[in-house]
Amino acid sequence: MPARLISVNVGLPRDIPWRGQTVRTGIWKNPVSGPQKVRRLNIDGDGQGDLGGHGGPNRAVMVYQLDSFRYWEHELGRNHLAYGQFGENLTIAGLPDHEVCIGDRFRIGTALFEISQPRVTCYRVGIRMDHPQMAALLVSHHRPGFYFRVLEEGEIAAGDEIVKISAGPEHLTVAEADAMLYLRAHTPEKLQRALRIPALAAGWQSSFKALLEQDAGTTPAAGNAGLAPSTSPPPAWPGFRPLNISRIVQESASVRSFILTSADDRPLVPALPGQFVTVRLHPTAAGPPLSRNYSLSGPPSAEHYRISVKLEPRGAASNYLHQHAREGDPLEVAAPRGTFTLRPGDRPVALLSAGVGATPVMSMLHALAAAASTRQIWWLFGARNAEDHPFAAESRTLLQSLPRARSFIGYSRPATTDQLGTQFDAAGRLTADIFEKVALPRDADFYLCGPVAFTRELTAALESWGANAADIHSETFGPGDSITPGVVAPSHVPPHHPAGATAAGPQISFARSGLNVNWDAKYSSLLELAEACDVPVRWACRTGVCHTCESALISGTIAYYPDPLDPPAPGNILVCCAQPQSELSLDL
Repeated sequence: MPARLISVNVGLPRDIPWRGQTVRTGIWKNPVSGPQKVRRLNIDGDGQGDLGGHGGPNRAVMVYQLDSFRYWEHELGRNHLAYGQFGENLTIAGLPDHEVCIGDRFRIGTALFEISQPRVTCYRVGIRMDHPQMAALLVSHHRPGFYFRVLEEGEIAAGDEIVKISAGPEHLTVAEADAMLYLRAHTPEKLQRALRIPALAAGWQSSFKALLEQDAGTTPAAGNAGLAPSTSPPPAWPGFRPLNISRIVQESASVRSFILTSADDRPLVPALPGQFVTVRLHPTAAGPPLSRNYSLSGPPSAEHYRISVKLEPRGAASNYLHQHAREGDPLEVAAPRGTFTLRPGDRPVALLSAGVGATPVMSMLHALAAAASTRQIWWLFGARNAEDHPFAAESRTLLQSLPRARSFIGYSRPATTDQLGTQFDAAGRLTADIFEKVALPRDADFYLCGPVAFTRELTAALESWGANAADIHSETFGPGDSITPGVVAPSHVPPHHPAGATAAGPQISFARSGLNVNWDAKYSSLLELAEACDVPVRWACRTGVCHTCESALISGTIAYYPDPLDPPAPGNILVCCAQPQSELSLDL
């Protein structure tokens, strides 16, 4: 039988209550009768609530098959699922995912369509289906559905025949493409085939390129590079190990360095330039430990690590280290981690930092000097004044050893004794005006670290100035930005203990947020606990499919329910479906 359009379904975004929050979504689609106008971005009367994950020319029209409706009715024990139930615009008879291919073109009514990509499943289909695991089920059962790109606008109506006009090159089916990304069902040959299909949406092309590079060994073979790119190897040891404070150095009025050496016969593992370690402190015998992340500020070494800690007025960990830590004391330290690392190559390098944000870029500068790099290097640094300028002499010496290095130092509040032209180059903060003044190249690799406002402002300034966003890398001291697609007015309150917390389960340490809480079995996942504490989190599917929530597990053990479709990189976990089996320390 020829393929046929069974129903046209549209719906505008609406706000719905969900888990105590409000979600804006266009997942509710309802059948409409008569001819409907199809345009480049959607069908008249239709819209998407989250344009970051849905909509646009490559995802203009969502398609789902009547055969899959019947399949899910049987699988889920449901009767008579309504057209539009899966958020689809077109309910069709025929064109199953395991037969149609990326790039296939079809005429429906007077409109011409092209298959651009499989459906990207997210948590909202679970809301619509009243089945939280639905996003994972669509992928694991190889029934994702697909998106049409609109090549020619026109009118369509229920009952129209679907006529195949041409076949896509490479004959890569929708089900194959979906499994290649989410289920690791790919080979280099398949990935190369996919990348030869002009119709494949740009986002999928980027994911397949990342997988191909990972398979070729040009990026670390850890995790799923198509979903959560990793630029660092697995941690060198699990959990924490004791290191000794061999020396303490005062770097500025508020910054103190701690040089750490092995407490036993095991050597350290050289960190990648820019990585950090997590330190676990025990300020009181009876109180909970404190976990904090500190960037390594010294050269890569198997003999010692150097962390540099700024004394914060209300910082429990920094106060303890500054006031109580002594040379010879042990510290519990986790293996170096982090993806804010110096990229190899011969491109120009721009290191931009402020205050104690100099720590990770100092390790990069050390690495460049140790390699006698001939790359063009720019060192742009901002401090309040000379008294608050850590690593001043050290950075100057390193820069002098590099033949193509340039430096610019700005003091926002120089003291009368600070020497212009010797200690600093200009009064004021680092701004976009500096880029032209120091002849900064737009094709450099940019590395930024400092206060949140500093990093955001300079990142925006670099992009406006013409730098490629993909070449701008940044590190933050505290919690990162959240990804909560569709959530209206997400919380911005500081991390805190959950309301009415009385649980006595394993202790969970959110290291970046500086928060220790106890696990409560009322939460189905570590993600739900983090949300109850307003710890910034990143997620999309909430079912172990997309890896948006992938985070570093610093110490402890977890179990999964449900099992993720593809495991994360070693040393990482998917917090959306993980539960603790012991005390945990997480990089959140």
